[in-house]
Amino acid sequence: MTKNNIKIGIIGCGNIAHQKHLPSLKKLGEQVSLIDFCDELEERALEAGNEYGSSGFEVYTDYRELLINESIDVVHVLTPNISHAEISVAALEAGKHVMCEKPMAINSIEAKKMVDTSERTGKKLTIGYQHRFRKDSQFLKEAIKNNELGDIYHAKSHAVRRRGVPTWGVFLDKNKQGGGALIDIGTHALDLTLWLMDNYEPELVDGAVYRKLTEKSDGNMFGKWDIGNFSSDLEDSAFGYIKMKNGATIFLEAAWALNVINPKESQVTLCGTEAGAEMFGDPDDNEGYVVLNTSKYDRLIDSNTKTDNLIKPLKWKEDLGYLEAKNWINAIENDTDPMVLPQQAYNVTRILEAIYLSAETKNSVKI
Repeated sequence: MTKNNIKIGIIGCGNIAHQKHLPSLKKLGEQVSLIDFCDELEERALEAGNEYGSSGFEVYTDYRELLINESIDVVHVLTPNISHAEISVAALEAGKHVMCEKPMAINSIEAKKMVDTSERTGKKLTIGYQHRFRKDSQFLKEAIKNNELGDIYHAKSHAVRRRGVPTWGVFLDKNKQGGGALIDIGTHALDLTLWLMDNYEPELVDGAVYRKLTEKSDGNMFGKWDIGNFSSDLEDSAFGYIKMKNGATIFLEAAWALNVINPKESQVTLCGTEAGAEMFGDPDDNEGYVVLNTSKYDRLIDSNTKTDNLIKPLKWKEDLGYLEAKNWINAIENDTDPMVLPQQAYNVTRILEAIYLSAETKNSVKI
């Protein structure tokens, strides 16, 4: 690998590749070269290569053949959840740095294998939790670093859509995804919460999952779904109560479909001893903002980052993907840690798995 010429292989050329990774990597210009593309559908890999590939790019339908190419420095794993661990471990073993899309894996055993392989091979591993790069997230992180919230002892992780069931790809296939709303969008909200709290030591988890609105596709933002494609054991909503080792608690709500007036997705509410903070607005449409609340001089005081012009949010579909890609590639070039560490993502997976297990057994799960 030479500076400003990092060679990248893409495994999985579907929606998330075209939505985020490929256009974001292209914005890095001569810093990277996209030389190999792999997808089980050859025409899909060829389409991605024609639009984003470097001169002479290669196309594969078997990721193992791509990994044989010794000139590849980095692999992006953008496949269904079921294959994240298998492909990531193989890529690390082949001497590649790995960016894997969220969630890290479908269970903690596979996630741990990814962490262990990264540590053993000395190759970097990161997971696609791009919401950390939002301006409102960064603002709140700085406020916490400056101890403006004090000791954060309770939080709420919000990942709730009123009707937002994904109808494309394999999202409704539990065998390929490992779960529904919880593992799909709940993972983003939980990652954001743990990162803001800087607390990765869960102790006890209680969870419940529901499949209540699968017959009600009217008004779905992504169009009506075919109930025949909706796995019979796939949840449309899930809820978890997490107790951390230091006594802090987190309530996680995740839903593709829930009868609520004010849905919130990839947002967090934090309660501290000095102040509280809550994310509002729509972060996907450049409208995310933070309200800090505290008391001073015998008055309750709110500070709004939107009306007070404290931050200028970015659109994640373009800018967050670029910021994530830039941070990742710079970490490889400069041999530094990426924003999202594999051990952090592993703990997200542990908690999600515990929520599913608690719901299944109807008992608390000790981690």
